[in-house]
Amino acid sequence: MTVQRVLYAIDEISTWVGKAAAWLIILLMTVVCVEVFKRYIMNAPTAWIFDAENMMYGSLFMLCGAYTLAQNAHVRGDFLYSSMKPRTQAALDLVLYVVFFLPGIAALIYAGADYAGDSWRIAEHSNVTSDGPPVYHFKTVIPVAGCFVMLQGIAEIVRSIVCLKTGVWPSRLHDVAEIDVIEEQLANSEYVDEESRKIAIEKAKDIDEAARQRGMGGDLQK
Repeated sequence: MTVQRVLYAIDEISTWVGKAAAWLIILLMTVVCVEVFKRYIMNAPTAWIFDAENMMYGSLFMLCGAYTLAQNAHVRGDFLYSSMKPRTQAALDLVLYVVFFLPGIAALIYAGADYAGDSWRIAEHSNVTSDGPPVYHFKTVIPVAGCFVMLQGIAEIVRSIVCLKTGVWPSRLHDVAEIDVIEEQLANSEYVDEESRKIAIEKAKDIDEAARQRGMGGDLQK
């Protein structure tokens, strides 16, 4: 099995976990709509609903971390980074991953596992409301999400090492992206010839313009 296949395999795991967790947003939206109906129409609010909403959103946020890292979509102050050569970027990434990422995520997993273990031992429930819902299952998400992020982080470290050796970033498992992101990536890429870049950017602009026209058409019909 080649290094690239291993990287793709890890990307696929992170992507699957992230997309599976993303369904929580549908459940969260449903819960919110039902609660709004109960609260304002039936005048029968649920005392623990905010606890449930926080747990669903928190789980979604944590479990999508590895997916976001796999897509290289975490917030980055790239006004200098984007102008660096690939080997310089890889060297900087490698240092930051080793010095900050690995210790930080390892501490998250260790502390999170201890935190979740204590919660299971005492059968912890939320104390925000009387007779609040159990929270031990939610706290278990902390070390689990940390393990997925750690796995993806190791893949990113391998990518940095490969780039240091070859001068080219290994490809990653791509997913959907916003049009402006695609345009920026194509404009800044050193590995796409000028003609292909122009064609791709024009196609992206055509798609963007078509979307705008559809939106304007809908507004006019209203």
